[in-house]
Amino acid sequence: MRNFLYLLFCIYLYTCSVAPYKPSKINGVSFVAARDAVDTTHVNPVLKLGANSAAIMPFGFIRNTDRPQIIHNTDRQWFGETRAGAKQYIEELRKANIKIMIKPQLWISRGYFTGLLEMKTEENWKSLETSYSDFILEYAALAQEVDADIFCIGTELENFVKNRPKYWNGLIDKIKLIYKGKLTYAANWDEYKRTPFWSKLDYIGIDAYFPVSDKKTPTLKDCLKGWERHRPVIKAFSENLNKPILFTEYGYRSVDYSGKEPWQSDHNMKGVNMQAQVNTTKALFETFWNEDWFAGGFVWKWFHKHNEVGGKENHMFTPQNKPVEAVIESYYKKYKNIN
Repeated sequence: MRNFLYLLFCIYLYTCSVAPYKPSKINGVSFVAARDAVDTTHVNPVLKLGANSAAIMPFGFIRNTDRPQIIHNTDRQWFGETRAGAKQYIEELRKANIKIMIKPQLWISRGYFTGLLEMKTEENWKSLETSYSDFILEYAALAQEVDADIFCIGTELENFVKNRPKYWNGLIDKIKLIYKGKLTYAANWDEYKRTPFWSKLDYIGIDAYFPVSDKKTPTLKDCLKGWERHRPVIKAFSENLNKPILFTEYGYRSVDYSGKEPWQSDHNMKGVNMQAQVNTTKALFETFWNEDWFAGGFVWKWFHKHNEVGGKENHMFTPQNKPVEAVIESYYKKYKNIN
């Protein structure tokens, strides 16, 4: 009996030694806020994708940058953009054991880029700070209430962060008094190296719209080569701060030149190109998903009515009902478990 047990132990050690290393990842979707409540029919496609995590994104709105009041959690918003809606989405996703990142976001009138948000007077800065604190602390409280796995304290707010570092450090301290889970911030791809407070957070969050190729239909090889400019810098940044990288958003449009300026959401870009989306997405997975310093990411973006969105004529970001959906599924199922 002793010899038999020893043999089993040796087989176990051998199996572990030859098995390929597959670090577990946060395989996420950016679950878009909608008018409606969700149910299992909306969650099942997320499971089919192999996703184990979802970013829930309640919204606040700024109508006028000269009067920076953030309107949030009102009955004039879509259900999914409110606290009640976010909670209902979380509860439904949790039934399927989907882990949750709550990622409150701002929308500024006429699509004004949030990274450029900057006040002209001290009075307006104070007003913005007060309003943003009300907004973000409300959702920090929700994150604690539902025991969210990650809370994202802001998304692409470079000028706000740069101009008001004392405020942001104080805000993080206030969040930590309310929410006891892990924290990140979603820095834009060209912002993260200047974000000053990573030492106070658990993940270095990056919205990963890095340019990788100028070609109309870049090949996988083209895109892998494009990542050679960025990957060593990202890795070194992670190792220097001893913090894992989390792609708080990643994804490409199914459009010509999708790897050139991946952040572009211009509706005038209508040259549908499914292969470009496939190749850029494959390259991102091949570059990062096997790295132990890389935590995972949330694909941009995923709509709840799966059968009614995306498709082969769609030129926007969603991978739904496109060839790239199968690509994401294959990688998510390869790295399917998280601790």
